Amino acid sequence: MKTKWMMLLLPALLFALGVQAQQNVGFKDGTLVSPQVNSDNSVTFRLNAPKAQQVMVIGDWEANDGKGNMVKGADGVWTYTTPVLPSEMYTYRFSIDGVTGLDPANPFTKRDVGTIFSMFFVDGYPAEFYQVQDVPHGTVLQQWYHSDKAGTDRRMSVYLPAGYQTEGHSYPVLYLLHGSGGDETAWLDLGMTARIMDNLIARKKAEPMIVVIPNGNFGVQAAAGETKDNLRFRPVMSNQIKGNYKNGDYEMAFPEIINFIERTYRVKADKAHRAVAGLSMGGFHTLYISANFPEKFDYMGLFSAGIRFSADDAANPVYNNLDQKLQTLQTVGYKLYWISIGKDDFLYKANREYMQQLDKLGFKYEYHESTRGHLWCNWRQYLLQFAQRLFKE
Repeated sequence: MKTKWMMLLLPALLFALGVQAQQNVGFKDGTLVSPQVNSDNSVTFRLNAPKAQQVMVIGDWEANDGKGNMVKGADGVWTYTTPVLPSEMYTYRFSIDGVTGLDPANPFTKRDVGTIFSMFFVDGYPAEFYQVQDVPHGTVLQQWYHSDKAGTDRRMSVYLPAGYQTEGHSYPVLYLLHGSGGDETAWLDLGMTARIMDNLIARKKAEPMIVVIPNGNFGVQAAAGETKDNLRFRPVMSNQIKGNYKNGDYEMAFPEIINFIERTYRVKADKAHRAVAGLSMGGFHTLYISANFPEKFDYMGLFSAGIRFSADDAANPVYNNLDQKLQTLQTVGYKLYWISIGKDDFLYKANREYMQQLDKLGFKYEYHESTRGHLWCNWRQYLLQFAQRLFKE
């Protein structure tokens, strides 16, 4: 009789266990897991939204243009699994019945311009360089300096390599410039600069160097929220940077930044030990800072550079006579002029035309073309490559 009852109860028990196992899929210690990077480097997203009618995940990966329609389970949990993703740092958000927001199960976020995104890593190369590893770590400072040209104090970020505080020697400097939607925190938060430099230096793939990240929006002092009235500044609104992008003030004031760094930190204060590079607007600034001050830098990097003009822009003394300025830069000499852009970048045509201009002048440069467009996944990888080329004796 006992055996008979056990045989009758066994199917029900197995069914119940199966339901319980199914209900626990995607949970760890009773908490919903999202995102989940799977063993094949696909990624599964989950969202508990039983009353929602339509849910999408919108990310910055290439597959399916970063979009995925999530499927609702009987338990009210929506799920979507991406195709296999290459190693990178990715950002994403959920769209729930047309309202876009963060993944509530993921506490890790990044700000890009005026929007907050959830984020995750897919391990391997290059993401291993964007993550904290068991290596000596540098120091990041938020440094204020006074600009006579701006008539105010302004803020920059400064990365000091591991050992700076304990060793007495001087270091070369990379001046790293952000895009029009960024500020002095962008290359650290989204570009992972401190981690990239820590890992490159520890592996002896890059020379120990100081990295200086100024705020390139010359009409503001610092990132939003870092001054008494700066909460009103939203860099995504182009009218608030109008007159500061292409009026030449930032380029002509750049020696103030160099002079401050060389007074304040132990640096090798000569052309052979200075580099300047930037993305988008920062690439535009790099082009004209180096063209107007040809004696300052031996290394220049234009990452998806914003090379576009109106007639009024070209009439500005900072921006005119570019051919002549580039010829002077050739005469003075330099070690590396590095141009990089993605083949799907909206600035691709302008950059190709600029290289044709350089070709006509016989101006030597190196060109790196990647996939995709105007994205941080490209700019991080450009920095990873460019930094390894610097200050090689």
